[in-house]
Amino acid sequence: MIEIHKENISDIPLLHVVETGKYNEMLPLVFFVHGFTSAKEHNLHFAYLLAERGFRVILPETKLHGERNTGIPFEKVSYKFWDIVIQTIGELATIKEEYATRRMVDEERIGLVGTSMGGIITLGALTQYKWIKAAVSLMGSPNYEQLSRSQIAQLKEANINIPFSDEQLEEKFSMLKPFDLSKQAELIDGRPILFWHGMKDPVVPFKPTYEFYERIKKGNADTFKFIVDEKAGHKVSREALLETVAWFVEHL
Repeated sequence: MIEIHKENISDIPLLHVVETGKYNEMLPLVFFVHGFTSAKEHNLHFAYLLAERGFRVILPETKLHGERNTGIPFEKVSYKFWDIVIQTIGELATIKEEYATRRMVDEERIGLVGTSMGGIITLGALTQYKWIKAAVSLMGSPNYEQLSRSQIAQLKEANINIPFSDEQLEEKFSMLKPFDLSKQAELIDGRPILFWHGMKDPVVPFKPTYEFYERIKKGNADTFKFIVDEKAGHKVSREALLETVAWFVEHL
């Protein structure tokens, strides 16, 4: 059987999924980070299958989502997208340290996966934490600055008022650089990464992520894999679910 525990670490609500009888054991850990406007509960099918294979799975709630929703209108939350990304990367370390202190985590076997915003967070976290041993990006992007500039350009083209001056925007772009994996791919340091992306994705562009993969995969066929879904838009398929589980089974 699989157990779901609702917990809170340093005011971060999360779901803790583990096989019955193994809660207090030292286990490999997989974090699953949800997407923008989603919530931690929406990815329990991933957690269930991973827990069945012996992983402890932690699904954190990101700022302004789910239980942490403060009622801010969507338009205002969207302008905090990158703030949420960076804050979540920091919160992953807080959660990891708590369970490591409790001796519930094998620190040599920690993985990270996320969808959309969660996939973006996953790839950014690789620039910060060597303790992430394997990762899966589902519809994510390593191109922080490029993606952010593209988002702003689209808003301007649509004549949508942006509550930041050009100088403030440049400051925000600059804040993203330390997390931009596309500009410091050497920080991957051989760690296995699986990418899944739909070619018709209208939200997180497929092409820049695939070009990044093409650049880093040379000589690393065993540790990098990109699954292209030619028909998919911005929705994860069952194939992506099963391949995610298989990736962590193989590499953690």
